[in-house]
Amino acid sequence: MDSGHTEYHVQREIIDEQRLKERSQRMDPSQINLPISHRLKKSLSCSTPRLKHSIVGFLPVLSWLPRYSIWDYGMPDLISGISVGIMHLPQGMAYALLASLPPVFGLYTSLYSPLIYFIFGTSRHISIGTFTILSIMIGSVTERLAPDSDFLIYNGTNVTEEVDIISRDFYRVQVAAAATVLGGLIQVVLGLVQFGFVGTYLSEPLVRGYTTAASAHAVVAQLKYILGVSPKRFSGPLSIVYTLADLFMLLPETHLPTLLASVVSIVVLITAKELNTALRQKLLVPIPVELCTIVVATVISFYTRLNETYKISVVGEIPSGLQPPCIPNASVFSEVVLDAFAMAIVGYAISISLGKTFALKHGYKVDSNQELVALGLSNTVGGFFQCFSVCSSMSRSLIQESTGGKTQIAGVVSGVIVLVTVLKLGSLFQELPKAVLAAIVFVNLKGMFKQYYDIVTLWRSSKIDLLIWLVTYVSTVLFNLDMGLGASMGFALLTVIFRTQRPNYSLLGHLPGTELYLDMETHKQVREVQGITIFHSSATMYFANAELYLEALKKKSGLDIGKMLTYKRRQEAKQRRRERRAEQRARREAKRQKRASREASQRSKKAVFSVEEEAGQLRETNGDIHREVELGWRERENSTVFVIPETVRTSDGHHTWMYLKGTDPDTATLGSVSDLHDGDTTTLDSSSEDTLSRDLERVSLGSLGKWTWDIHSIILDFSTANFIDTVAIKTLRNIFHDFGEIGVDIYLAGCQALVVEQLERGGFFSDVITEGRVFATVHDAVLYCLKHRGAEIVHSYENPLDGTVECHSVCKQSCRIWLHSHEKINNNAFKYLH
Repeated sequence: MDSGHTEYHVQREIIDEQRLKERSQRMDPSQINLPISHRLKKSLSCSTPRLKHSIVGFLPVLSWLPRYSIWDYGMPDLISGISVGIMHLPQGMAYALLASLPPVFGLYTSLYSPLIYFIFGTSRHISIGTFTILSIMIGSVTERLAPDSDFLIYNGTNVTEEVDIISRDFYRVQVAAAATVLGGLIQVVLGLVQFGFVGTYLSEPLVRGYTTAASAHAVVAQLKYILGVSPKRFSGPLSIVYTLADLFMLLPETHLPTLLASVVSIVVLITAKELNTALRQKLLVPIPVELCTIVVATVISFYTRLNETYKISVVGEIPSGLQPPCIPNASVFSEVVLDAFAMAIVGYAISISLGKTFALKHGYKVDSNQELVALGLSNTVGGFFQCFSVCSSMSRSLIQESTGGKTQIAGVVSGVIVLVTVLKLGSLFQELPKAVLAAIVFVNLKGMFKQYYDIVTLWRSSKIDLLIWLVTYVSTVLFNLDMGLGASMGFALLTVIFRTQRPNYSLLGHLPGTELYLDMETHKQVREVQGITIFHSSATMYFANAELYLEALKKKSGLDIGKMLTYKRRQEAKQRRRERRAEQRARREAKRQKRASREASQRSKKAVFSVEEEAGQLRETNGDIHREVELGWRERENSTVFVIPETVRTSDGHHTWMYLKGTDPDTATLGSVSDLHDGDTTTLDSSSEDTLSRDLERVSLGSLGKWTWDIHSIILDFSTANFIDTVAIKTLRNIFHDFGEIGVDIYLAGCQALVVEQLERGGFFSDVITEGRVFATVHDAVLYCLKHRGAEIVHSYENPLDGTVECHSVCKQSCRIWLHSHEKINNNAFKYLH
């Protein structure tokens, strides 16, 4: 509305919280929030449909396998499964090297995990198995707990530089299996307690920054295989820096045949993958570039004796058959618990994000809690068979989806391919150079290398998300994967707290012709509502920002309530002291009057300005009023205090007095009779002493003459609040009380039902702050304020002070005449004359 010109016409009922409850018949909270015993009884009750739903929910395969159509889905799943199984072979062996384990254990991991997920998983398209990030995390654990230095071969009293590789690898497998089982158990427990939302705390910038940093660790870990050198093992913070420094020192010792094999493999892989991408529209299935590369490399290595002739390191013996299950080494649980938790969270975050992507594309739903259980069981069961941590792989999942895969039958087919390889074909890859596997890992990280472009994208879109990305990347690179994840999650949560602690505060104005209220700084057409301040916060008020909320309210409203109340209380204290001094002077005067003779008493009365006598003179006829008032101001000035009656004498002989203090009536301000200084004299009786006490309670900031304001109501827009805590409730209660002391009413608008319920439980409402102060919308609150206090603000601040203003007291005639003579009286004095 235009400032003070547009009128609001109330054409509908104003809905406050009390009327809302009556109209909507809101249920009592006790009926909604049933006692724990009732809820426990309901959750434990069993019926046939409930039992069936629970079984199908825990075993999702039962919901779709009985209706599986071989004719519709059989062939696509078969082709997809073979394609993914072929990818499992090279990636399983390559990622086992990342985990610092023998390559055959990568094949075991690629075998068991898809079979377990087939039974318990809810996604139809993701491929579960080895993944770069988790392999690096496992490798950091195995190298930390089983370094080469612990397995040096002793030759008598001398220690050789040879490492007992068999013992080292055996213990590393135990460590990896223990970490995998523990991580799987954590995932299962989180899934059973419906903690699937935990993955949402890993934002996309955090995950991408983390995986990019992990790819840097992967590259450094593969450099030793690419260069053919043996750097020292480092663990802990800055280990990547120390490793790079050691590799730089070993550059002169680079094994050229190994480097040549690595470079040739990288070039062939990159070229073939680019051709695959360019011809993907014409190919029925993608060419298995990685499998072709390892087959060709193995054949060349076998016939040219690369290991014996050029000392190129090869995979070595790959045992045929499967390993029997065994119980993990529980003694290392305490040393890997933090790493297991990190792997559980990261693996789940990657899998659920990929699963939801495919589910959205193909129109089905993925259960986040069941996904936790499925992934946890894949890790737990796999750990008993010497597997290491698994999750979904982006590259394999894309192949499974793009080749026509419809269900997790494709995962079973890929597992069969790996099983055949382990049982019959494993020994054929014994001559495969490790440099080729390292090249496969290096080329597969190409997608993560592209994530460095996120810096440019986030710089344009969100500086805070860019900061999260950079902090995650730097902390993960410098502090390793486990500590980096913890630091990055902590920082991401801090940014959330910071953004809720420093929200955007604004004042809202009315958009004419609507019931909308918008930010006046960003919308030109909105108009301020006269006498009403509408305060809006973009975030919930809670303990972290409650004090800042109050500070912003004071700043936006222009009312520094703290300073104003401090000033008022100081003035009240001064007036109480002056009142006590005045009472003491009155008692002393009364004693002197008793001792003095009647003649002395009469002379004293002539020299003292009597308030009672002056009041009587002011009640003379209309024609004499002007002369008497002028005479009273001129002859009875008493140098400090000027007194005029506010009401006529009552039947009991009492008056209500209003007075002005100052040496000049034209510049006087309102005060009280207790402002008299020690040198002032007046005649006080018991009636006037009672009047002093009553008038003291009426002192306000306006009467003290320091502040003026044109606000009578403040509406707090709580539409963005989804909860409120005890600290915020206390702050709100103080806001209502403090602003009420200066005559400004506070109202709440747009509160959700949960917030109102929390206000009730927190003891916010009372006889002073009722539910009538809470309104359904901002517009309802505005209509209420204008209906009840709109006229008051015009009367108090908008009407000009002139000789035609009439008081609402009996003394209106004398006040009108006095105002004609003293036009400089301020608004506050005029207010108190009423």
